[in-house]
Amino acid sequence: MSSSVLERLLAWIDASPSPYHAAQNASANLVDSGFTKFATDELWSDSDRMVICWGGVVIAAAFGNRIDPDKLEFRLVGAHTDSPNLRVKPNPDRGSVGYRQLGVEVYGGALLNSWLDRDLGLSGRVVVRDGVSRETLLLKVDRPVLRVAQLAIHLDREVNEGLTLDRQSHLSPIWGLGDVDEDGFRSFIAQELGVEASSVNSWDVMCHDVTASTVLGRDGEFYAAPRIDNLASCHAAVEALRDLETPPDNTIAVMVLFDHEEIGSESSTGARGPMLSNALERLANSRSVTRTQYLRALARSWCVSADGAHAVHPNYVDRHEPEHRVVLNGGPVIKLNANVRYATDAESNALFQSACRVAGVPFQHYAHRTDLPCGTTIGPLTAAQLGMSVVDVGSAQLSMHSAREMGGSADPQLLTSALGAFFASA
Repeated sequence: MSSSVLERLLAWIDASPSPYHAAQNASANLVDSGFTKFATDELWSDSDRMVICWGGVVIAAAFGNRIDPDKLEFRLVGAHTDSPNLRVKPNPDRGSVGYRQLGVEVYGGALLNSWLDRDLGLSGRVVVRDGVSRETLLLKVDRPVLRVAQLAIHLDREVNEGLTLDRQSHLSPIWGLGDVDEDGFRSFIAQELGVEASSVNSWDVMCHDVTASTVLGRDGEFYAAPRIDNLASCHAAVEALRDLETPPDNTIAVMVLFDHEEIGSESSTGARGPMLSNALERLANSRSVTRTQYLRALARSWCVSADGAHAVHPNYVDRHEPEHRVVLNGGPVIKLNANVRYATDAESNALFQSACRVAGVPFQHYAHRTDLPCGTTIGPLTAAQLGMSVVDVGSAQLSMHSAREMGGSADPQLLTSALGAFFASA
């Protein structure tokens, strides 16, 4: 009996504690399903199904049987692999009063209190050198090695009236006893990777909660996991593209999983950079599409920006727009904002509604309270970079940006089905 979308999602989240693991796992999933993997600097051939993986980024494409350069259209789904967390500094070894600790930096808009008193592992990528050659290795220490211990209430009697955490002083995880070892972290990751400490050159390493993802609720209505924002969208995009038999004629179905969305996307692997536009043009060129034909194709193309959406919280109903109370297990959420914090407009809204109807799944609309600042996504950035029509969608969730988030157990399947219908529609 095959596993359900939810079961596969939970296993995939647990296997992907860092953006680099998420990208590698997404790429491997597609390769196992018949996609051909290329390097970013390699000449892309006329393969009908191809994927590239670079750091925390994946771009994959499937081509229709016939591509008329004058009628080319892209069907694009974008998401992001990164999540807010605590990232290890370059010289992390520190300590106080006999404790060994690690210096960390807050990445993105983390709910800081959610990282207290959790069993934490370490994950990311490490560059090791052998003479003049370098190799990048993935690190995954999926056992409890760190903990950010909270101060006892006896020493802070007012804590329940309002917790204040200093990012520099209060978030250093404890990971041992004894005097500070200046090369303690380097030696530790070297041992985990089976290399000499002297060969460890540099790292992008972060903390992650090692508690396994799980189904919960009286009747299994929910699931709890780290990094639902935005690995749930990434997984749905991968499965939808993987299961797409063949896109319609004159269509290139494309999936892009960016990094660095949580910190503004301004990087070589973020949505503000030229990576996607360059990749789309290269894909078009592989089918003998000229520059002018490519630009014309962008004007007739569509993009789904897939990212988490806020479900109404039963304890904070007043923080939600009264006429747009999104619910868990209510289907994909179409997100709108008059100030274009989301890129959805009337036409892209209608297009995605049609995809949901074709897939037979319900959908919802989300609007932020006017008196609260609204977050944003890769949607407006993609629209501005490419001049492409974009709709912002996502699955509803609670506890967004917590170390451990909550979603509806039916929503992963619903979002995957809707994205599959979007890819397949002409």
